[in-house]
Amino acid sequence: MTGDQTNTATSGPSGPYLAEGLPAPRPASDGLDEPYWSAAREHRLLVQRCETCGTHQWGPEWMCHTCQSFEVGWVEASGRGTIYSWQRPHHPVHPALRDQGPYLVVLVELDDADGVRMVGNLLGDPLQEVVIGAPVEAAFEDHAPDVDGVEPYTLVQWRLAAG
Repeated sequence: MTGDQTNTATSGPSGPYLAEGLPAPRPASDGLDEPYWSAAREHRLLVQRCETCGTHQWGPEWMCHTCQSFEVGWVEASGRGTIYSWQRPHHPVHPALRDQGPYLVVLVELDDADGVRMVGNLLGDPLQEVVIGAPVEAAFEDHAPDVDGVEPYTLVQWRLAAG
């Protein structure tokens, strides 16, 4: 998914998929995941890749999960994958979601990143049929700064891919 593509995720004209009021994600204080969050704001999906053995990995770590090298960098993934697993929560997992439910959470295996799997929401009807192995694509949900001064951020969500 390149930065010049516009693929903004919303559930409709009303705004973000989940209710406002959830804690805003922030890069870790050690800066490890800052490249991921910066790229997401540009509508690009990054994962780590070991510069020694070439293995992709997620979540962010200072060392390679495979060969334990400290030579780990960031590469852009296509943003395409398949549904590996999913769940449909009906209960609120945060007070901001008390009036919302159900919603869909998917575990997506990326097509071009050595089987890396990422979690996110599946956009669309929360009662839709979900099929393991269905093709999906990343959808970037932009959030503006709030009144408390939270920096703008972008969440990576997922939507069923056409065809």
